[in-house]
Amino acid sequence: MDEAVEDRAGAGEAGREDGSSTVLVVHHTPSPPTREVLEAVLEGARDPEITGVTVRVVPALGATVPDVLAADGFLFGTTANFGYMSGALKHFFDTVYYPCLDAVAGRPYGLWVHGNNDTAGAVASVRRLTTGLGLVQAAADLEITGPVDAKVREQCYELGAIVAATAAGDI
Repeated sequence: MDEAVEDRAGAGEAGREDGSSTVLVVHHTPSPPTREVLEAVLEGARDPEITGVTVRVVPALGATVPDVLAADGFLFGTTANFGYMSGALKHFFDTVYYPCLDAVAGRPYGLWVHGNNDTAGAVASVRRLTTGLGLVQAAADLEITGPVDAKVREQCYELGAIVAATAAGDI
């Protein structure tokens, strides 16, 4: 999964002539519950009714500037660690922020955060960076505490679908 790439349409740079879109999923999912959240988000992003979208899944420590520049939309996932996003997602933003500044403004994103009891600091830290990059929030942040149940999986699916549909121009 970490290195998986699903092609539904063409691949290439953002704004492809063939009308296809790419959603880049950048995540840090070290535990079984966070993997379950990732899987549900991906199911939504890969909803068969959303066409012309390539879903690229890249772990936060492996995502690069070219990955970001080639994406039309983003899904970010992280654990809440000591009141902040994971170090892996922070590393991702540290790596791509300045090289991508202004180049990705206006592109949609969605965020999910899983924590044991509090996600507010992690959400706020990611929002500061997405705001700085000029990304546009396509769906409400998904803040998950505790176990992953059917309701959470449904919310994750919706998050993935909304961002993919927005990147595809369906919303």
